[in-house]
Amino acid sequence: MYMLSYPILAKAADDERLAALAKALAHPARLKILALLARTPGCIGGDIVQAVGLAQSTVSEHLRILKAAGVIEGQIDPPRVCYALAPGALAPLAELIGALEAASGDPACCVTPDNT
Repeated sequence: MYMLSYPILAKAADDERLAALAKALAHPARLKILALLARTPGCIGGDIVQAVGLAQSTVSEHLRILKAAGVIEGQIDPPRVCYALAPGALAPLAELIGALEAASGDPACCVTPDNT
């Protein structure tokens, strides 16, 4: 039986962090915000509202969730807040996905019985 050897899964705290990152990404509006920030670092909050096409309060909630998960950073410059992607924030999740993808390509992984 193939066992995924992946050090990041060794600690419950790591699992919690990865789950929080995945949960923060699990909404189309948040993905849209991240894509916008990747294209235009340092976006102003109002620009994000226009680009996403949702109410200010809804966008603020999505930004709060992304910031709480550590995916984005916000710099307050009254009366505006500039947002940017947090450097390296998604690296642990990317590493996990890479390890899972590599394991799925291993012929010893996911062997199904022949039902003939």
